[in-house]
Amino acid sequence: MVMKVFKFGGASVKDAPSFANIIRVLKLFENQQLFIVISAMGKMTNAFEKLHSAYFDNINTMGIFDEIYTYHINIARELFLDSSETVFSGLENLFDEIKSKLNTPPSKNYNFEYDRLVCYGELLSSHILSCYLNKNGFSNCVVDARSIIRTDANYREARVDWEKTPLLVKAAFDSVLESGKKIAVSQGFIGATAHNYTTTLGREGSDFTAAVVAFSLKAEDVTIWKDVPGVLNADPKQFSDTKKIDRLSYLDAIELAYYGATVIHPKTIKPLENAKIPLYVKSFLNPEGTGTVIEHFFTEKKPIPCFIFKTNQILISIQPRDFSFIAEQNISNIFQSLARYNIKANLMQNSAVSFSVCTDYDNYKTLRLIEELKKDFKVYYNTDLELVTIRHYNDSTIAKVVDGKKVLLEQKSRNTAQMILKRIKQL
Repeated sequence: MVMKVFKFGGASVKDAPSFANIIRVLKLFENQQLFIVISAMGKMTNAFEKLHSAYFDNINTMGIFDEIYTYHINIARELFLDSSETVFSGLENLFDEIKSKLNTPPSKNYNFEYDRLVCYGELLSSHILSCYLNKNGFSNCVVDARSIIRTDANYREARVDWEKTPLLVKAAFDSVLESGKKIAVSQGFIGATAHNYTTTLGREGSDFTAAVVAFSLKAEDVTIWKDVPGVLNADPKQFSDTKKIDRLSYLDAIELAYYGATVIHPKTIKPLENAKIPLYVKSFLNPEGTGTVIEHFFTEKKPIPCFIFKTNQILISIQPRDFSFIAEQNISNIFQSLARYNIKANLMQNSAVSFSVCTDYDNYKTLRLIEELKKDFKVYYNTDLELVTIRHYNDSTIAKVVDGKKVLLEQKSRNTAQMILKRIKQL
């Protein structure tokens, strides 16, 4: 029987009416075997990150906890009118677990504590979704992602164990089918070590979870259901004349994701390419639409330009204190520092006496990185920057994005142009 993997993001479960869209989608695939991966609801990952920061810094957490609790309970009350429904007892159990963690002093490991708390966004959403599907005639089983996605202990950016994970995923789904059900519901973004410590796969990692599951189960395809009609060539918040891309190669999708296209997580494509599994990006608001398909194909036709904007960037320039050259050892030390803080270099450039790197600004990690680098180097940096990447660029597309901005750094390759921009203040 055909087996498909669906991933629903936070926008698909941001409020009670949104759940009806998932039912509309599933009615198009009745009697098919489905593995559903769900993200945290709405902006709950942000809320749990805020809760974690308060917890780790020993700030009163109850106000943030109450907001998270109220948000989920209110949505559940709209979806389930009977207060005796099992959804409520399940939610209370999960919130009791969160309270218990908040009442225990944190360890000194910031990333370890992050994963222990932030994972509850997905645990809560998957519980509500599973109960709602059962209520609407879609019998299903919840599969705890921590029991099937085996990872190392690199907290917040855990790496998947590709030997053990496929075996665990297959065994779990076989168990679902043996129970007489055809739908599994699980959490994106989270996994666990061999010692059952919770890990996360990186921000927006639910797409990657869906790809891991599809690879493990040899799925026919994966569909990421979003609130957009497919992959667009630019963020509609930035451009009013965006175009939907009907078909993308794995290579172009990997490049777009790597450079920061938010429609797909960067790690998602490679497992699917290895297994030749097509990926669809479709709208849960219009599930009958064609969306975008990402698969293996080649065309000599020049693709349309694609624009990727990353805000809240920092450009760090590093120089040896003695004005010596930026030699290989210096670069090695810099990369070790970046790796130590799990900071990805979005753009790099070096000269004889300077190495510059552009990264996402993180209030916790970036400042600690700079302080570490200052021990051995002179360090200068600019904040509040924008990194613009144009895939399949031309002169007019570059002129379009730099208008009214100062270019601090620019790089071009055969197919891609990148610019670090600072907005010019109007007098």
